[in-house]
Amino acid sequence: MKYMGQLAVILLVSLIGEVLHEWILLPFPASIYGLVLMLLALCTGLIPFHRVRETGKFLVEIMPVLFIPLTVGMMDSWPVLQSILIPFVVIVIVSTVVVMAVSGRVTQWVMGKERKP
Repeated sequence: MKYMGQLAVILLVSLIGEVLHEWILLPFPASIYGLVLMLLALCTGLIPFHRVRETGKFLVEIMPVLFIPLTVGMMDSWPVLQSILIPFVVIVIVSTVVVMAVSGRVTQWVMGKERKP
C-alpha cells in the first residue's frame, strides 16, 4: 500500500504538470513542468523525500523497459526515417554527447559546491 501512495504523489505532480502545460502557453512538454514541480516540492520540503523514494527508485530501475513502445513506434516509422537516416543519427549522437557533457559538468559543479564549507 505504501507504493500506491508514493505512486499517487508522483502521478498527482505529473497531473499538475499537465494542467500547467495547458494553461501556460510555453513550448515545453508537460513532463518538464512535472519534473520542475517535483524538484521544487522536494527541495522545499513540501513533499518529503521518503514519501516518493521507493517508487521513484523502482521507476528509474525499469526506465529502459519504458522505452520499448518508443522503439516499436520508430520501427513502425521506418519508411519515413529511412530517407533522413544520416541526419537523424548525427543529431542523436551529437545531442547525446552534449547532454552527457552538460550533465557531467553540472554534477561536478554541484559536487564541488558541496565539498566547500
